[in-house]
Amino acid sequence: MDKVIPRKNRKFRYLTIAIGVFLALAVIIFFSFNTKRSLNVKSEELSIQKIEKAFFEDFVVFQAKVEPLNVMLVNVTEGGSVKEIFVENGAMVTKGQSLARLYNPNTELNYLTQETAIIEQINNLNTGKLNIRNQELNLTKDWVLIEHDYNDAKRLYDMNSKLFAKDVISKNDWNTFKESLRFQEERKKTIQQSIQKEKQSNQLQISQINRSIQTMEMSLDILRNNKKNFLITAPESGRLTSFEPVLGKTFQAGESIGKIDSKQGYKLIAEVDEFYLEKLREGLKGQVEFKGKTLEVLVTKVIPEVKSGHFTVELAFISKETITLQDGVSFGVKLILSEKNKTLVVPKGSFNQETAGKWIFVVKGNKAVRRNIKLGRENPSYYEILEGLKEDESVITSSYSDYKDIEELSISSQ
Repeated sequence: MDKVIPRKNRKFRYLTIAIGVFLALAVIIFFSFNTKRSLNVKSEELSIQKIEKAFFEDFVVFQAKVEPLNVMLVNVTEGGSVKEIFVENGAMVTKGQSLARLYNPNTELNYLTQETAIIEQINNLNTGKLNIRNQELNLTKDWVLIEHDYNDAKRLYDMNSKLFAKDVISKNDWNTFKESLRFQEERKKTIQQSIQKEKQSNQLQISQINRSIQTMEMSLDILRNNKKNFLITAPESGRLTSFEPVLGKTFQAGESIGKIDSKQGYKLIAEVDEFYLEKLREGLKGQVEFKGKTLEVLVTKVIPEVKSGHFTVELAFISKETITLQDGVSFGVKLILSEKNKTLVVPKGSFNQETAGKWIFVVKGNKAVRRNIKLGRENPSYYEILEGLKEDESVITSSYSDYKDIEELSISSQ
């Protein structure tokens, strides 16, 4: 007879296995969340600096280019191609000195046509003025004849009045002489008034003609002076720069062909990063090094327009020492933004690119632990520390690009 073997409970065995797996996962998760993410690094890959108290000076350093304080542009008045060149670039020139000559046949032909037309108009006006003078001369001749006729009539009237009083001539003859004198008086009076009006009108016409002739002569002078504009002359005395004409090269009217440095001083022009736009203002003082000497400069103009991430600053030399500079030479300018004061600082480094000044690795022995901080002002050498660090602590200032998600570094010497 077969023996009955009791069946084991499989459900209990599966439950036990599940509980064991769950507990194992819980332990793994617990340790993964409570263990700091760390990384082993070599000390030679790091730049470690000490936190210290030092005199912090808020300043900015940038390159500035020397430019003349007063520059006069040499502009082309009448466009044309270069026919002659009289001086070389960099030469010292005097005001009015000839620099180059241009040539434009079409413009010169146009000038000649205009000049001919103006001269013809002046001749026509002079002819009209001559005709008016001739009219006045004819009126004068007529007046002489009228006055002669009047004098004859007056003489006959006077002579016959005595004869009529002695009854030598008849009354009819006497009336004839009286009527002749009256007619000549009326004629003389009428013609005299007419001549006066004619003269007034002629004077007005001649005055208008003279003004027209004067205007045309001024236009003619301007036209002839414009013809001289093909000769380019120096508008000011000084050193000629940026003057590079080539025979046959064409320049348009109004185009600049060179500059003249009047040697009245120099200024510095700089393109500064827009980060400093709110910090820079007129009146700030700075320094430049020139031949082993420190020269003082002053911000005279800040142009706030930002182009390609930079804005323009103009500076003037305020040093009393006489200096000789060359246009285009560059200087490193140190511009003081605030006075020196002693504060906690950390040397500048690449770490700030990844941390934005919010945290840093603090070194203790062979470990470096991440710590939150707060930075303040900065200059080309230091960041000012406001919170999170103490004097004599050591920090890593090199790049954090490989450690952005790491909380602790283990530093090894090899």
